[in-house]
Amino acid sequence: MKTRIAVLVSGGGTNLQALIDARDRGELPHGELALVVSNKEGAYALERAEKAGIPAVVCQRAKGEPRGDFEARLLAILSGAKIDMIILAGFMAILSADFVSRYPERIINIHPSLIPSFCGEGYYGLRVHRAALDYGVKVTGATVHFVNEVPDGGRIIAQKAVDIMPDDTPETLQRRVMEQAEWILLPRAAEAVAKELGMGE
Repeated sequence: MKTRIAVLVSGGGTNLQALIDARDRGELPHGELALVVSNKEGAYALERAEKAGIPAVVCQRAKGEPRGDFEARLLAILSGAKIDMIILAGFMAILSADFVSRYPERIINIHPSLIPSFCGEGYYGLRVHRAALDYGVKVTGATVHFVNEVPDGGRIIAQKAVDIMPDDTPETLQRRVMEQAEWILLPRAAEAVAKELGMGE
């Protein structure tokens, strides 16, 4: 049996597309992209899922809704789809320790820096790349890690370095990190974890 994977998204879904492309190339033999969940209505990632034949749902946190209520709805969706493993691919919501504890070493995240640099609460999207440029580092990259109760604090699965160019902007750097690191690392890590989980079943 393949490990059933849910991909949680909030926006365009470029990392979701990298996973879909890897699946289509036969590079995800132990994992099945079984569900896409967006916490934003109208996220382009939902269209990507539809085109790829993956069931997709929206689970949005209502204004003023307690996080526990939102996460209870999300858990119900995941358990209803018999999900074994979760991939956070640009998911712009921090999950509680209680939620994460239900999927120990079964949730992975891609972060656009070499952890422990430029990570933790408040570091996401272009903010990460702006911080790297402001600090003047010569090398950045991406990290795939397990998710625990500390933002960007779980065990590292894989990292890949990317050189920073003298004329980089946050936007050009973001693009290069995606192309040279994120879109390569995430599918590889997904397969490695899916294979391990499958062997442990």
